Amino acid sequence: MNFLDYIVVIGYLAILLYMGFALRQQENKGDYFLGGRTLGWKPLTLSVMATQLSAISFISAPAFVGLRDGGGMIWLSYELGIPIAMILLLGTILPSLYKSGVVSIYDFLEQRFGRLTRVLISIVFQFSRAFATGIMIYAVSIILQGTMGIEAWQAVVLTGIITVLYSLQGGMKAVVYADAIQMIIIVLGTIACIAIGLHALGGVDVLVEQAPKERLTAIDFSSLGFSGDGFGFLPMLFGGIILYASYYGCDQTQAQRALSARNENDLRKMIVANGIIRFPITLLYCFSGLIVGTLALTNTEFFNKIPADNPDWLMPTFILNYLPHGLIGLLIVAILSAAMSSLSSAINSLSAVTVEDYCRITNKQLEHQSYLKVAKITGLIWGGVTLVLSLYAGNIAPTIIEAINKVGSVFYGPILALFLLAVASKALVGKHVNLGLIAGVSTNIVIWLSVPDIFWFWWNVIGFVVTCAVALVARYVWPSATLAENVKQLKFHSILTTKDVVILVGFFIIMLAVCLLMPSLFS
Repeated sequence: MNFLDYIVVIGYLAILLYMGFALRQQENKGDYFLGGRTLGWKPLTLSVMATQLSAISFISAPAFVGLRDGGGMIWLSYELGIPIAMILLLGTILPSLYKSGVVSIYDFLEQRFGRLTRVLISIVFQFSRAFATGIMIYAVSIILQGTMGIEAWQAVVLTGIITVLYSLQGGMKAVVYADAIQMIIIVLGTIACIAIGLHALGGVDVLVEQAPKERLTAIDFSSLGFSGDGFGFLPMLFGGIILYASYYGCDQTQAQRALSARNENDLRKMIVANGIIRFPITLLYCFSGLIVGTLALTNTEFFNKIPADNPDWLMPTFILNYLPHGLIGLLIVAILSAAMSSLSSAINSLSAVTVEDYCRITNKQLEHQSYLKVAKITGLIWGGVTLVLSLYAGNIAPTIIEAINKVGSVFYGPILALFLLAVASKALVGKHVNLGLIAGVSTNIVIWLSVPDIFWFWWNVIGFVVTCAVALVARYVWPSATLAENVKQLKFHSILTTKDVVILVGFFIIMLAVCLLMPSLFS
């Protein structure tokens, strides 16, 4: 990097700080955590995608496609479950959450199942989200070491302090608007890498000729994921439906954006848009990985600069060696901004859950200004905890993006089960679902530690089924005549339309066709 690159990076960080302080006027928790419910579906859509398609996707998805052993365009199968998951969410969980008016989605579970359920699910969320975000910051710190020539702890501090400052000052509005800008930068940066990579490789014809044929398969119907194999069609589809339904609807970092929508129509548009737009962006990531990976495999000098045991260095090495100055700075901004998107979302959501839990457990009703002060202090603490975790994050999977999804798959199935049971069953009470949650998470942990042949995408399905089964069995073994005191039944609410179903199912078919036709595009 040279002087021009540093000017680009510093200028962008300054804009973020200005945005946070410009949006710092909040009167209550609704303004701080939900943006006063004034946010439209377009910035919310970009914000959700910026968090989902983060720095890890920008860097690690291309590494999986281009260099990872056993990788390739099979990464696209990660996306297959998303349109169906969006149908599930619009028809069940998200409308009920939105209508309830809660800030913390776990408050919704307390209304239905009682305080103990809220505490249990909140602990699960806070542990999994802080750990997963720590892994993400760890990955970015490694990348910034190579691109900016700084130490790991310096990269963590640089990423963390700026993010904490703008997200604490500006609240959800700062997070959403910064995310929208970041998503645009990430997409433009990926397109730039594709264009420059193709030019360096020698054009489309050279790519078609030299791209490894084994990396072109996007769907594997032969793998069932029970014999040490993975990325088969069935585990990726069914595990993906549960993973993404849980992440978009039952993870505070994502659901908080849904709760920030101006109205139910904007909420519906945001979810449908995410079900459609994600795949084309992921396709861009995959093509960039195929192009840059092919370039690395055919260029010994480039390939030797990538650590043999860390394919995640593919894109940072390409950026430093092939991009012009100024554009290098822009791509570093894309990496930083995407990392900040995930971190800011985690800080804001962890703070929301913690403060709401504190108020419930202590039965304190804080004044608006006191609430905001506590929320900002809590966000600062969670920012520190996440950054400390990032310094000690270890290797869990061949690529960082797999590691984050692997950690999430332990918890996503059981969490989704609890929210679906909350809106679908009138007979279950807190003690039933609490047992189910503990059983579902425990089963997944046991499988992780002792049954490595089961592909981890199946954990989402297994955790979901075990949680539902144990809760339903517990209802008959441990019956309860009435609901506990202060616990109420919640009315089922759906905003899913026939048009939404047609659009999302139609897009699922298009995605499937693109994946099946992928090898023929290079023949």
